[in-house]
Amino acid sequence: MSDSFDDARRYFETAANLLGLSANMRTLLLTPRREMKVQVAIERDNGEITTFIGYRIQHDNARGPMKGGLRYHPAVDEREVLTLASLMTWKTAVVNLPYGGAKGGIAVDPKTLSRGELERVTRKFVDEIHDMVGPDKDIPAPDMGTNAQVMAWFANQYEKFYGHRPACVTGKPVELHGSEGREEATGRGVVTITEALMKKQKRTLAGTTVALQGFGNVGSFAARFLYEKGAKVLGVTDHMGGTWNPEGLEIPALLEYAHTHGHVGGFPGGEELTNEELLAADVDVLIPAAIGGVLSADNVAHVRARYIVEAANNPTRPEADLVLQKRGVMIVPDILANAGGVTVSYFEWVQNLQHFKWDLSRVRTELDRVMVDSFDRVWSIAEEKKIPLRTAAYVLGIGRVGRATTLGGI
Repeated sequence: MSDSFDDARRYFETAANLLGLSANMRTLLLTPRREMKVQVAIERDNGEITTFIGYRIQHDNARGPMKGGLRYHPAVDEREVLTLASLMTWKTAVVNLPYGGAKGGIAVDPKTLSRGELERVTRKFVDEIHDMVGPDKDIPAPDMGTNAQVMAWFANQYEKFYGHRPACVTGKPVELHGSEGREEATGRGVVTITEALMKKQKRTLAGTTVALQGFGNVGSFAARFLYEKGAKVLGVTDHMGGTWNPEGLEIPALLEYAHTHGHVGGFPGGEELTNEELLAADVDVLIPAAIGGVLSADNVAHVRARYIVEAANNPTRPEADLVLQKRGVMIVPDILANAGGVTVSYFEWVQNLQHFKWDLSRVRTELDRVMVDSFDRVWSIAEEKKIPLRTAAYVLGIGRVGRATTLGGI
């Protein structure tokens, strides 16, 4: 059975073949620059000592300091972190940010920790990796299981070693040198990309029907912006269940319900919906915004959406991707579709380095410009070479990293 890294590598190899990359260059671009595995031991509130394992993998720095999220989840392991670090390398290159890719994580369920324990885990992790990260080396950001508060603790602990360095992490609270618009950025970017895709199809986002898997940070903001632009979100699922309304869900009410109850199941404005039913929904656009590997050989035959916009990392397995391609389903890949988060992280980093704050309208204007320009570039490559959007995005990203590597030298 293949894993997420094998999947990502298959997408890489498809593009590398088109680019005519040598075996040596492929090895150079695929091999991570540095891998760190650390012990994170803390005293629990009850006095017991618990040890967690933490990781930071720095994949590539040919185009600038490395950038990537910090994930707290029980399933975090080296292979997953390596996969996500490599995806960050291609993602930052696709949207032309001056970064390389990195990723980190701790194998822990944050829901099992008190606030104090979560803070101690974060500070202890910084103690273990502080010398390999920083504004000019590797800049972490929030990911699954982490948020602005975790980034605030991370920055505070880092600054105990190095003094005032707000650019050491992004995704911080606005009150602690975070950027306006950072929290909404990934979801907003997904909607901007979806709108750009509809324009290429001579359609508008208004009236387009959507099914959305996942209602965390990305999914909830995507739903909000879709609703504001007149799209009809018919179905939403999360880890607890789902809701469906063929006339379109009332998203403001659903956001309020999810905020109160912690999930979307049982929402009075819709019928119950399973995850399997959502992925098979007869809609224009399917947006997987939860975990990886959700579209696979087991369920791809049931997918009826005409377009898929990948808000999650690695949501489509290669075997499902091939089937969908043959059926003419257009897929906007994760390394383009969900790059809004790292783009506004870049804006936050720039503001921190300049000690100058942008307002929300500037952040949104710049984000929309970067996402649309990047989409247009990927679309042009796909048209010119007659290849799927995913392969075109990898061709663009790998090409940029490869050229930077060659120009910079070993």
